[in-house]
This record gives sequence, C-alpha cells and structure tokens, in this order.
Amino acid sequence: MPYTDHIKAIVSALPESPGVYQYFNKEGKIIYVGKAKNLKRRVTSYFTGNNHTSKVNALVKNIHDLKYIVVNSETDALLLENNLIKQHQPHYNILLKDGKTYPWLCITKEPFPRVFKTRNVVKGASYYGPYSNVWVVDTIIELIKKIYPIRTCRDYLTEEGIASGKYKVCLKYHIHNCAGCCEGFQSHAEYRRMIDEIVEIVRGNSHKITEYLTKEIAKAATEYRFEEAYALKQKLDAINAYRETTVITTTHKESMDVFGYDEEDNVAYINILHINNGSVTQGYTLEIYKKLDETREEILSLAILELRNRIQSNSRECLVPFMPDNEIDGVIFTTPQKGDKKKLLDLSYQNVKQYKLDKVKQGEKLNTQQKGTALLMALQDALKLEKTPQRIECFDNSNISGDYAVAGCVVYEYAKPLKSEYRKYNIKTVTGPDDYASMREVVLRRYSRIIEEGGRLPDLIIADGGMGQMSSIREVVEGELKLNIPIAGLVKNKKHQTSELLYGNPPLTIGIKPTDPLFKFLSGIQDEVHRYAITFHRDKRSKEFMVSELDEIPGIGEKTKNELILHFKSVKRVRSANFEEIEKVIGTHRATVIYNYFNGSVTN
Repeated sequence: MPYTDHIKAIVSALPESPGVYQYFNKEGKIIYVGKAKNLKRRVTSYFTGNNHTSKVNALVKNIHDLKYIVVNSETDALLLENNLIKQHQPHYNILLKDGKTYPWLCITKEPFPRVFKTRNVVKGASYYGPYSNVWVVDTIIELIKKIYPIRTCRDYLTEEGIASGKYKVCLKYHIHNCAGCCEGFQSHAEYRRMIDEIVEIVRGNSHKITEYLTKEIAKAATEYRFEEAYALKQKLDAINAYRETTVITTTHKESMDVFGYDEEDNVAYINILHINNGSVTQGYTLEIYKKLDETREEILSLAILELRNRIQSNSRECLVPFMPDNEIDGVIFTTPQKGDKKKLLDLSYQNVKQYKLDKVKQGEKLNTQQKGTALLMALQDALKLEKTPQRIECFDNSNISGDYAVAGCVVYEYAKPLKSEYRKYNIKTVTGPDDYASMREVVLRRYSRIIEEGGRLPDLIIADGGMGQMSSIREVVEGELKLNIPIAGLVKNKKHQTSELLYGNPPLTIGIKPTDPLFKFLSGIQDEVHRYAITFHRDKRSKEFMVSELDEIPGIGEKTKNELILHFKSVKRVRSANFEEIEKVIGTHRATVIYNYFNGSVTN
C-alpha cells in the first residue's frame, strides 16, 4: 500500500480528536470522506495491518493526499460527514449515498405555530437541529407537549377565523392536551408565549425540561415506580447530551465564508470554512509569512482574496474575527458575537490552532530526522568513510564459561533501531568460552545468508569489543566472503561503560569526547546489543534449567514437571527431597518414578 513521506508526515501529526477526514486521488478529487472519534487512530488504521478488505485496499492504493477538519464532538463529525458526502459524492462512499437526511425540529411560522419532526427543510418555518438520533427528537417533542398544551391539528388558524367560529375543538381539548385556541379558549398572546419558551428550550437556553424531568424522576422513585423513573432518566440523559444545536449544519440557506485567524512570530495562519446551503463543505488553512510590519488587517484582506479564489467562492457574506483592511464589492463582513455564526467562527479558529499544532509536531519529527542525519555524517567524518553509514549492524556474544553460548545482532537504519531486523543466534560449532570463534561463526552465518537471499548488507559493522573481536569479523568479511565493509569496535572500561571507539587495520583509537552526541549515540548502540544478547542468554539458560533432567525421566510429562518446579523451585531440591515430600505433590505412582530415578532404589 502506498504510504508516501507526505502522507506519513500528515498522519504522524493528526490530532486525537473528533473530526472528518477526506482522501484525494492524484487528480486532486475527493474519493472518500470518513468520520472519526479519534482522527489519528482511525486514519492510521488504513495504512497499517494486513487484514483489510479488497475494497479498502483499492481505496488506499488511490490515496495521494488527505485533509481533515476538526470538530467539537463525535456527533458533529457524523453530521459533517453526511454533508460532505452529499456535496462531493465520493466514489468510495457510494454505499452511503442513500439520500438520508437527519431529523430537525420544526416550528411553523403561523399565527398559532405547530411543532413537529421533519427531515425536509423548506422555507416558511424555523428549524432546530439536526439531531443524529430520531429518538431524541421524538423525546423532546413528547416532553414539550406534556409541559405545553400546543395544538397538533393541521388547520391554518387565524384570529379572524377563530372569531367567526370557523373551528371546533377536538378530542385533544377534552383530554386536556390542548387549551382550545381554535375556539378562543386560549388567547394568541398566551399561545405565543408558550412558543417563545419552547424556542428557548430547543436552543439549549432553558433548563425547564430538565428541571421537569428531574422532579418527575424523584417523584416516581418516591412512589416506588422505578421502571418509570429509569425511563425518565434515560430521556434526561439523552436531552442533556443533545440539547445544544450543532454548528456543523445550520438552516441558513445562503452561502457564506468563515475565517479564523492567528499569528505567531512572523507567520500568520488563516483558515476558511465554506458554508453552502447551510453545510460546511470545504476547509483550508493558509500560511502567510510577513516581510515587513504588515498589520493583521492587511494580512487578513490578502488571505480572504487568496482563499476565496482557491475554493472558487462567491459568497456574499463573510464571518471574520475582525474587520479586514479592504472591502470587497458585493461582500458583507460581519463579526458575530453570539449564536450559531459565532460558533462557526470559533470552529474556524479551532482549525487554525490545530494546523499550528500539526506544524509543530511535523517540525519535531523533521528535527529528529535531521539529528539522525547529522550523527551519521559525524560518524562518517570521524572514521573517514567513503559514504554515510545509513545501515549499521553491531554484534555481541554472551555465555557462562562457554555454556549456553549465544550471540545477538542489532540493526540501526538512519540512526534509529530497526527492531524487526534484530537477530538472535545459538552458537553451534564452538566448544568452550571462545568469543573470537563464536564471533566468526555468527558473522559468517549472517552475511552468507544475506548474500544468498540478496538482502541488504550494512554500511558499517561494529563489534562489542576490541581488537580481537574486530579481527575475527575481518577474517570472515574480508577473508572468506570477500566483502568490503568498514569494521569498528567499541571498548568498555572496568565499570562496563563505553570508553573508546576503535577503527582501522591495525585498530586505532578515534578521539571522541564522552559529552559528544556521537559518543552517546555509539554508547547507546553498544548498550542495546548487550541488552539484546544478554536477555537472549538468560532466556535460554532459564529454559534449559527448566527442561534439565526432569524431561529425561520416562513417563514424566510437562504437567508433572511444572508441578514439581512450582513446589520445589529447582531440580536440585527435587533430587534431594524424600519420597513423602514428592508424594504429597504428585501422588504415589509418579513420586515412585521420580524418587527411583534420582536415588536408584525402589521404594516400598
């Protein structure tokens, strides 16, 4: 799967926050829009692992760029995804193009307005939402009707018609679910006051519904109606979660551009969110480097022209954090202080801050790469190598008086450990504590296989040791394999700390100060290979201690061995235990086998 440096840089700096991501093909066309609770984790999943479906693999192969928009919540991400899919109809979102829209709460603009749920937004009414869960809308309407006796009939009521007796009350009036405004039993002013309060509730500016529910829950609990109290508690939680109107979609049908602005040092960052038919459809952030002492008003004016031109916007309204330096014919600039437009302005600013944070993260990653390159160039200069040692391999042996002899090889690429290339070796041909012979065996096995398989050879080989280990490696690399690979050695002092770097034939000490970053880098390699080899050695020794003599006893399996080791802690203690002690752990029959094996006599 393609995973270019450009995409890697973006993915590495992605925020772990809700948002929507967009994948682009090589022609710059959006091919997929997705939502995420955690942008970094979700996007990374596309480029890692091997368990993707064929459809996902086909999508990833066509990804050449990606962009994203951060939002405040997972719900906002869901709604924004829906808007963008409808706007761009990406190829790989084809299964999502089902025409579904999210529900709104509608309040009609009649003398006696009606309140109901709808998925169609048309002129001539006020809409609140959208809501990602239709049950929430139904719950809000149900609770509103419990508190306010608003009408549900579809008649277009007028005060003139009411005065003339044109309408008659229905069953809703008789069961006290309507105040009878159609026959004048409720005045227009009283009805209008109910609607005004309902508007405040659905805007999230009133706690009347939550207060009502809280009281009803307490009342139901007091009267031991726990199931009803639980149902009301669920409704209360849902309303608290969805009460505030999202800023991702609005019922403003006009197109508008929203600009966020921030600056730091000599750089200004300006974001644009393009709103089309009430939905956020595009987002982009621009950097402008100051040359002189340009004011922020001048910079914003320049950015507005450039960003509008890039997205081909001709919106007549622009929301800005402050007034730009120049006017644009036919465009109205406003700086909202509250409401949905202010939330849109805040969202644009949030995307500016996220862009700046991403730049810092990418810069830190780049600095790490630059530091690694600098270290390798310093090593090349210190050893007078023909080329930069991009791939370094280091060897170390570990044994106890020749027993449990092993070796380890660690690999560094571009000054970073490449752990997938680390290798462990059991010494097979050497008897006794012969580090030099062990080194020759391991180096021969490793590079013979790499040559046979056509793998990548190192640019530098480092021995964890001095002249003896270096000579052993040279005998194999230059003598037997006829390879031309530089060989260095790292020597430790009595405190087992890296003390000097050796290089050349015969080896000479390369003067590097202990405080030098290169010295610390090499010391880190030596510590890593020693850790790797000694860990393998300990694991092997521990494993062989566990298998020991117990595995050689006929009729004794893994379960019995584990029981004995768990109880006695060692084979030595099993050997010295009396029959009764062993019998208590594994029973008479198996205890007889064990005891007879170690003591050479039959137990009665």
